Amino acid sequence: MSNNVQSAEVILQTVHSNLNSIHERIQAACERSNRSSSDVHLVAVTKYADWAWVQQLAKVHSEFGENRPQQLVERQQQLTQIQWHLIGQLQRNKVKSVLPHCQLIHSIDSLRLFRKVCDVAQGLNIQPNILLQVNVSEEESKSGFTVPEVRSLWNDLAKEHSKVNVRGLMTMAPASQDMQQARTTFQGLRQLRDSIVNDTDQVPSTWNLDQLSMGMSGDFEVAIEEGATVVRIGSALFRGLESTAR
Repeated sequence: MSNNVQSAEVILQTVHSNLNSIHERIQAACERSNRSSSDVHLVAVTKYADWAWVQQLAKVHSEFGENRPQQLVERQQQLTQIQWHLIGQLQRNKVKSVLPHCQLIHSIDSLRLFRKVCDVAQGLNIQPNILLQVNVSEEESKSGFTVPEVRSLWNDLAKEHSKVNVRGLMTMAPASQDMQQARTTFQGLRQLRDSIVNDTDQVPSTWNLDQLSMGMSGDFEVAIEEGATVVRIGSALFRGLESTAR
């Protein structure tokens, strides 16, 4: 057996074991909150993952998330069977190149970007799925709409309903070991979504707002308890593999 084959086997065994462990934790979090685990999608974040790790993970998982638009396009073209999510910042000059390659864009963080996506989507004759990124905790280091901005801009956003499909909202918790801070952030996103949905006059019929993207390796269980439908997990999936700088 060659070293390359042996290495691939070790990688596959490691990521598969990590994946199973995460699914068990997702299941437990769902049981604690009286939810079905089928309601929660795991997006494997591959930003810092070596290409060999990505290839092996693709054998046992089918939803990946990338932070960098260019890297997403390159990897999507090589792994076309994977559903690719853009979870990182999207610059307006990258919109046209990335839209055809994304299953879901999590990071629409401003009205200018939203309008750019609408214009490009209309030109390409596609209706992309997007999430609005909300800075619930209002940290200066994070981008995104504030909660009041989403409420005040909602009617303007809804006018573009035929160009994009807003599937829901995304947020990130503060970088802290305090899970109560994370829980408060996740609660805020869920409450914002629920308040919009309950005001049925403001929600286009094509936007069901069923997705809440929140929770990463350190806090995804709390996010699930607070209603997350998408969790974005990277480091926990590749634990046990040697770091490779990219």
